[in-house]
Amino acid sequence: MNKTTHKIAAVAPGSIAEELELEPGDVILAINDQELEDIFDYHYLVEDEYLVMLVEKPDGEQWELEIEKDDDEDLGITFENGLMDDYKSCSNKCIFCFIDQMPPGMRDTLYFKDDDSRLSFLQGNYVTLTNMKEKDIDRIIRYRLDPINISVQTTNPELRCMMLHNRFAGDALKKIDTLYEAGIRMNGQIVLCKGVNDGAELERSIRDLMKYQPYMESVSVVPVGLSKFREGLYPMEPFTKEDACEVLDLIHSWQKISMEQHGTHFIHASDEWYLLAERELPQEENYDGYIQLENGVGMLRLLQEEFSEALSDAPGDVNLKKEVSIATGRLAAPHLKQLMGSLTEKYPKVTVHVYPIRNDFFGEMITVSGLLTGQDLKKQLSEEPLGEKLLLPCNMVRSEEQDFLDDVTVEELEKTLQVRVDIVKSSGKDLLDAIIK
Repeated sequence: MNKTTHKIAAVAPGSIAEELELEPGDVILAINDQELEDIFDYHYLVEDEYLVMLVEKPDGEQWELEIEKDDDEDLGITFENGLMDDYKSCSNKCIFCFIDQMPPGMRDTLYFKDDDSRLSFLQGNYVTLTNMKEKDIDRIIRYRLDPINISVQTTNPELRCMMLHNRFAGDALKKIDTLYEAGIRMNGQIVLCKGVNDGAELERSIRDLMKYQPYMESVSVVPVGLSKFREGLYPMEPFTKEDACEVLDLIHSWQKISMEQHGTHFIHASDEWYLLAERELPQEENYDGYIQLENGVGMLRLLQEEFSEALSDAPGDVNLKKEVSIATGRLAAPHLKQLMGSLTEKYPKVTVHVYPIRNDFFGEMITVSGLLTGQDLKKQLSEEPLGEKLLLPCNMVRSEEQDFLDDVTVEELEKTLQVRVDIVKSSGKDLLDAIIK
């Protein structure tokens, strides 16, 4: 056991832990004679109404505490390490991995490849299953941990071994069968690589994954991200408009089958496919409650719906005079310009400049806002009219540090551009409020 990962960071006022005189710096060694591997063991064990907890104080003294409580009553403990364990790193060498496409010299945390199933439950990360042992699967089933998000890529075992560069990657697919038989909810992801797992291979994967419904609740298909730093890596080509149309036609045909058989669309294309194909985004009901939002499935449609609803509820002000600017990735810029045009009727004197930022840092094929850097914002906005403030989506910066991927801070950007910078939350209402309030 790594004691540093089991150390208490805070104790809630008025909690059971405070009554027991537990303090920051104390270490939880065991509960009911069972050592804790991680936060899931802790939450599972503290559900009992009667507990015996072994605690080590900073001076080495050990306390054995007997606790009686309601079965749903929390102890009020926060740990220094939210996982209560070290993160598991990835053992694969995926041909599409974006971390392998990053330049040297960036902060260390950006190069860490995690493949930890526990982060799937805590943060929504997608895992390949290659890092999981039978005991990990058994624990998921015993604790009823779900949904688990799985990076499938392909259901062809040989092809999966090649794509993940891991000889166990094909056998790892059998764990999906075990989870399905236990009734564990799952979501899947397919990172599509041109000439590798698309076409007939994509159709095979969709057909195979359909069999896991209803416990496999959804699968997203996203295009591989290609940066300009791919020297020495597997050769990849970007998808064309024609390719995107073929992908969408295939996905839509299987959505129809899934709706007829199961009442859900199941297989979803990320927004990039529609923009590349120059097709209209699906209507809101096609996204099954935006279950794959974190994979960029329906983000633009949701933003549009939320913004339109907030605008219809807004009182309007023909005398409000403002000039603001928005910087975003080239992917979302056309839709944001369209939304800003709808402001005119209620706020005719409000001017909003929308600037699509070209990703010079990673390469022009990277078009999402979450991978834009401070230096690209500086260069491309320095001569542009920005108005009284510049609005940036929250996925551009780390929330606590307020810095971009290249470690340029929001404060540095404000000084360079001589304008106030506001980081806007992801909802359409937050965007409207940031403009007019």
